[in-house]
Parts: sequence; structure tokens; C-alpha cells
Amino acid sequence: MVGPRRAADTVKGMSDDSRKGTAKAAPEDDFIYRGNRLGLPESGTGSIPGVVRRLVGLALDWAFASMLVMGAINIGLIGQELAAAAASGGEEETFALTNFTTLSTLMVYAAMNILLLTLFGTTVGRRLVGVGITATGERGWPWIASMAVRTLLLCLVIPAVVHDRDTRGLHDRAAGTVATRY
Repeated sequence: MVGPRRAADTVKGMSDDSRKGTAKAAPEDDFIYRGNRLGLPESGTGSIPGVVRRLVGLALDWAFASMLVMGAINIGLIGQELAAAAASGGEEETFALTNFTTLSTLMVYAAMNILLLTLFGTTVGRRLVGVGITATGERGWPWIASMAVRTLLLCLVIPAVVHDRDTRGLHDRAAGTVATRY
């Protein structure tokens, strides 16, 4: 059978194309392993890491950004008024401090990603789990522009969740990058 049968094909016995001898063969599927279409090795250094490894790296980076923000709030560099109001106030002030902390963490995370990925091709959390970011050559942009686009789309979450067979998220595809193992 060339493809999935349609209800009309069952009645006729075969499709019109196959009776005429004009049936086309299914295109060759070039997927062998994650990264083979990009010219990456199947395993080891330079291969595409698993999703869990990348999520652990992301969680470590987020925790590091969160610690930086909490440290800045605790020593009084940012959010002094909100911290004082939350300590003496009620639920609304605590909610405001939580929102401020979350947005500040997101901004620190984004800045940290753009800076570290531009300079080193990895971040602290990704480096701890052995993951780096590599250009695929799909974009002719400067590296900092690719890292900015990648990070901004990563911060939106949805583009990072939607991925292809190589487990490249939309943020990686838009930036012309791929996560690889060290």
C-alpha cells in the first residue's frame, strides 16, 4: 500500500493513481537520530542532549537568577519600599513583592543568558550539566543578536515547549542555534 487508504479506495479496490502506474513512492525519511540532519554526532561531545539535561540546566540558571535577586533585595539594592511594606503590611503588599521578585528574576535570567551565551556559549547551569549552545549556520546574524532572540523567545516559554524531531524548540530554530553536549 502506497499510503493510507481512503474510503473510496476500498470500494474501488485501489486508487486511480496506482491503477495508472503513477503512484509516487513515499519520500525518504532522513531522521535517523536527533541531530543527524544538522550534521551532529549521535552521542558524545557535540551531540544533542536530552530534554531532562536541558531542563535541569534551565532550573539551575533560574535558581541562580532567583538567588541574585533575593540577595539584592535582602541587602537593600532593589525593592526596599516593597520589602518594608510587605514586612509590615498585609496580603496586597506581599503579592506586590512576589510580582516584583518574579519579574526581577526573569529580567536577571534574561540578562544573564544573553551575556553568558554571547561570551561563552553556555551559562552556569547549562555548564554544570554539560550543555552548550552552538550556531547551526542557518542565520547570518551576529551572535549577540541570535542570543537575544533565543533568550527573549525562551522567556516567553511557549516557543521553547514547541519543538521538532531534533528537540530544537522554536526559540532555537528562530535564532539558528542548537543545544549540544560538552
